[in-house]
Amino acid sequence: MENFSLKDKVIIVTGGTGILGDAFIKGIAAAGGLIGVLGRNEVVANERAEAVNAAGGKAITLIADVLNEGELVAARDKIIKAFGRIDGLVNGAGGNMPGGIIQPADDIFKLNFDGLRQVMDVNLWGTVIPTQIFGEAMAKGGSGSIVNISSMASKHAITKVLGYSMAKAAVDNYNQWFAVEAANRYGDKIRMNAIAPGFFLTEQNRTLLTQPDGSYTERGKLVIQNTPYKRFGHPDELVGALLYLLSDASKFVTGTVINVDGGFSVFSGV
Repeated sequence: MENFSLKDKVIIVTGGTGILGDAFIKGIAAAGGLIGVLGRNEVVANERAEAVNAAGGKAITLIADVLNEGELVAARDKIIKAFGRIDGLVNGAGGNMPGGIIQPADDIFKLNFDGLRQVMDVNLWGTVIPTQIFGEAMAKGGSGSIVNISSMASKHAITKVLGYSMAKAAVDNYNQWFAVEAANRYGDKIRMNAIAPGFFLTEQNRTLLTQPDGSYTERGKLVIQNTPYKRFGHPDELVGALLYLLSDASKFVTGTVINVDGGFSVFSGV
């Protein structure tokens, strides 16, 4: 269907050098989108943009830290110079960090505030700041769709990952707040939604969930036990929801979160 196409839409993917970012880039390219691959790892960003171009698509690299406003402004100017506008933003940067994890033996009254702030900064402010900079360009251009990455950790108390959980809960709140405020100012031209992945293996959580031989850790076993599909998700299984939210097929959808979780969010464990 034409409404699901991203043909000639200019989409920026932050966290474009990560595992999920790779799936996002490939999916957007296959749907005809023009891509800004944004990340800090220039080698990987270049590889991914070159792969899109070699396959007949169009992509450029945008080397920037999502917490650095100056670098993001430069990235915005670069993609507008290359493609003329911005139609979409995927706030894919984020993930967990060791400093934001509370182990069972840790004293919950002696939290590592620096570690918690670090993981909250990249997940929360790493979503808000790019939205400020790229979203403004969308508003000036007339329209745009912004997709955030939520988490099962924003909806349930999941042990250990306190900083990540608080950050993603804040992202969910921002997702609703911005959707309403943008609609009040721009009508149906600027919309914001989110995808909430279940458990997908990434570089940040691989050692938490699996052993070096690929078998599950105790935590991994608990996740599988509480996921009705009884497996982890594959990154490309997020792409359908992403393309829907970026495309004109979702023009009357804003402020929502789509769970892509194998049933984790609705299972009581019983």
